[in-house]
Amino acid sequence: MEIAIVILIIAVLFISRSIKVVPQQHAWVIERLGKYHGTLTPGLNILVPFVDRVAYKHVLKEIPLDIASQVCITRDNTQLQVDGILYFQVTDAMRASYGSSNYIIAISQLAQTSLRSVIGKLELDKTFEERDIINAQVVAAIDEAALNWGVKVLRYEIKDLTPPKEILHAMQAQITAEREKRALIAASEGRRQEQINIATGEREAFIARSEGEKQAVINKAQGEAASITAVADATAAAIERIAAAIRQPGGEQAVQLKVAERAVDAYSKVASNATTTLIIPSNMTEVSALIVSAMKMVQGSK
Repeated sequence: MEIAIVILIIAVLFISRSIKVVPQQHAWVIERLGKYHGTLTPGLNILVPFVDRVAYKHVLKEIPLDIASQVCITRDNTQLQVDGILYFQVTDAMRASYGSSNYIIAISQLAQTSLRSVIGKLELDKTFEERDIINAQVVAAIDEAALNWGVKVLRYEIKDLTPPKEILHAMQAQITAEREKRALIAASEGRRQEQINIATGEREAFIARSEGEKQAVINKAQGEAASITAVADATAAAIERIAAAIRQPGGEQAVQLKVAERAVDAYSKVASNATTTLIIPSNMTEVSALIVSAMKMVQGSK
């Protein structure tokens, strides 16, 4: 009975040491008699008991690594507190096992030194503006060395950049001054544009008024010209009608009668006014003849 139990224990031990189930996105490094033998892939794997052993276990997923905060000095000799986070992935389990005693510490230290080197090439203002460039340069520097460690650096992100308090106050004052400057420039531009708009409006109004006055003068001149033309046309028509009437039989006698009547009326009006000095023509026979002729014409008409 005891022998059976011992045999059972030995069988279980053999099975446990010979059968290995590797989870997905994991890689196990196998050593045979202390020497690298192979890498177990996810799934069921069979080993030689007491000869093969699992030396290292690696996770093939993307791993975030928090990089400790450190003080970096910029190109313009300004201290800057920087901390970030690094994302990497194990791509070669064998190199990750034997390429470095601790690839995580190696990557972390290399990230810090690379970051200090990159920050030292930039001025303070550029460090805030060119974060993407800093991240890319740090990844390039680490990835080149990490190839021997079986690790692929995917990306590096700066979490925070903290300058000293004095620099923060100076930057805040600079930003405030810049904003005030922009406000003054905007206000002056507004006043300038307002004056331009007022001047443009006055000029357009003056042009409109002058155009209106010009058109009024033109219209008035055209109206007076039309009135003169109409009077002239009417006068010409009247003269033509009078001339036509004179050419008719008895036309000349009618004209003479009209002239005589006008003359008699004129002299009668002048003579009736006591304050008016009456000037008698030197040749009164012509006037009397005109009156006699007119009287005869009146009698003849009757």
